[in-house]
Amino acid sequence: MLFHWNSRNKIQHPEISGKGVTLRPPQKTDYEEWMALRSGSRDYLIPWEPTWPSNGLSRSFYYDRVRRNKIEAREDRGYSYFIFEGQSGHMLGGINLSNIRRRASRSCSMGYWMAEKYSGKGFMKAGVEVLSKFAFSSLNLHRIEAACIPENLASRTVLERVGFEKEGFARRYLKINGRWRDHVLYGLIVDDFREQLAQKSREAIRGNRLGV
Repeated sequence: MLFHWNSRNKIQHPEISGKGVTLRPPQKTDYEEWMALRSGSRDYLIPWEPTWPSNGLSRSFYYDRVRRNKIEAREDRGYSYFIFEGQSGHMLGGINLSNIRRRASRSCSMGYWMAEKYSGKGFMKAGVEVLSKFAFSSLNLHRIEAACIPENLASRTVLERVGFEKEGFARRYLKINGRWRDHVLYGLIVDDFREQLAQKSREAIRGNRLGV
């Protein structure tokens, strides 16, 4: 179901599915699974994220994040999700839209993380595709931005496979793991995303006709 945004009736924060994954807003009952997933991937994630606070895996820290996520969604400033494997229901990672701008911009930023044991299996690509469709179709946004440390080849590959275009380079753009790091800047606009979907549909129809 799509929830179209307008200035008088702000959209809810729905569960969304597709491509073998389900995206659902974080809930307090997810704490144990989230904590186990993050702690088990700590060494894998730390090089690519802002410095973890000393209480970053505590229940109080997590509950505060859930509360703030609800406020941001209610105010149409951001939408945070956990990514779950569609069949097993196992939590895989997280993904979010933040810094939503309306009026002439109609744009946002996308960020994500994936547990080490689920990386490289196509789940993040699926999550980025599903959330991009939600941003364009339900939130009525025009543009999604993302940024990656140049050495983060896995993240860059995900964005490029979904259709994000490399648009620039920002020196010391974000403070990651205690250091100001350069980032490669990516962007995806709604026209390109819709054309990709249409192209995939045409290829699928052609394949069916040929019996592929």
